[in-house]
Amino acid sequence: MTALAQTESGRLLLTFLLSMVPVVELRGGIPLGLSLGLTPLQSFLCAALGNMLPVPFLILLTRRVFAWLHRSRRLSPYIRALERRGAEKADLVRKYRLPGLIILVAIPLPGTGAWTGALVAALLDIRLKAAIPAIALGVLIAGGLVLCASLGIIAVI
Repeated sequence: MTALAQTESGRLLLTFLLSMVPVVELRGGIPLGLSLGLTPLQSFLCAALGNMLPVPFLILLTRRVFAWLHRSRRLSPYIRALERRGAEKADLVRKYRLPGLIILVAIPLPGTGAWTGALVAALLDIRLKAAIPAIALGVLIAGGLVLCASLGIIAVI
């Protein structure tokens, strides 16, 4: 491991930063924190905070960044693919609104999580003040599930 992992603050920072990464999110951050010797509470809190940090920026900037990236012939197909994935995930949120957003984020599986929730919220024009608490609650639920699975409290299929 890096020199950063030699101190407790370094381990906290690594857990926080890994949880900010799309796809990995807190599904990777919590087990990393535990493996680095952080307490379950430290791992949970760092991962949840790191996972939530990009969310407001994603909700506010996704549409503008996507519109700008669509101008590039090289990047436009990738952006269309992201929009399609977001639209596929949006059905649950479209049907149930905020409870659907919570569920989408709370399921700790690939293709779900805070990044996907923020993308869906942006594509469906859900206001920031409504989306942030729903995504945060989903992150806390997912974090609790990942922590319990990491500690062996619940079995992962």
